[in-house]
Amino acid sequence: MDSLIDLRSDTVTRPTPAMRAVLAAAAVGDDVFGDDPSVNALEARVAALAGKEAALLLPTGTQSNLVALLSHCQRGDEYIVGQPYHTYFYEAGGAAVLGSIQPQPLPVQADGTVALSDMQAAIKADDVHFARSRLLALENTHAGRVMPEGYTAQVRDLADHYGLRVHLDGARLFNAAIASGRSIAELAADADSISLCCSKGLGAPMGSVLVGTHAFVREARRWRKMVGGGMRQAGIIAAAIDHALDHHVDRLAEDHANAARLHAGLIALPGIARCVVNTNMVHIELASAERGLAVQAQLRSAGILIPAGRTIRLVTHLDVSAADIDRVIAAMGEALG
Repeated sequence: MDSLIDLRSDTVTRPTPAMRAVLAAAAVGDDVFGDDPSVNALEARVAALAGKEAALLLPTGTQSNLVALLSHCQRGDEYIVGQPYHTYFYEAGGAAVLGSIQPQPLPVQADGTVALSDMQAAIKADDVHFARSRLLALENTHAGRVMPEGYTAQVRDLADHYGLRVHLDGARLFNAAIASGRSIAELAADADSISLCCSKGLGAPMGSVLVGTHAFVREARRWRKMVGGGMRQAGIIAAAIDHALDHHVDRLAEDHANAARLHAGLIALPGIARCVVNTNMVHIELASAERGLAVQAQLRSAGILIPAGRTIRLVTHLDVSAADIDRVIAAMGEALG
């Protein structure tokens, strides 16, 4: 059988040989004591890249978002968030369970944003009956969609008017930067804090970096320790991320091109009711969830891994080539034929 093709997510990437070599040779210290040189250098680099004062390396994107919410909000506070955004829907309710922070989920529009009017209507008055609105939580990209230019500036104005903060889950912000031609600093400019995941498109084995002001990062560092995210010789992770920043950012354009190639090949196939592409993601809709299970099983037998369901997300990444995409299109055609 040909080599396995895994389109379930861009989290499935494996470190390249060059990344493994850099990881093995990394200078390390004890990051909890603040003396890991590779971590310190990475944090300074990412802070500058995002146009912020400071940065903090954490093990995962889920923990990075959680620590951000805990740093911005106190018990009984509220964060206003898109209902399908990761910080509400996919992170096990951590803010509510561990921080006693109330989420106020709102519908998300077709472009991946929350309507400003919905946000404004959800902001609570200063009244003992209500949770205290403290934070607006955004996501870029969402389902592969890049936030429209100018949207975050409008959110910033709204937040400033009501004395709120803004957190941006930028798990795939590098994809947004490549797709939009804007810098990470531009995309992050209107947020008080940004979580940047490095184990997705960048291809590092783990790690996310949280950026913000010096005061925010000091608070976040305390929360990181409390929730168990303080790592010791974390320089091996930092070195892998540093290598990814040097070598894996511009190549995200290849992932976007491969997603477009996949979309072009799938859109005309029978049995696909809907097919949409955004950055490195292709979403297809089949007739039923049962049909999705059958297609998943048939593709698995051909060495191709995809999710099941009526609506299926296919994600391109650095371990998927253009030739792999052609193989997927052919196999999907057989499965749906």
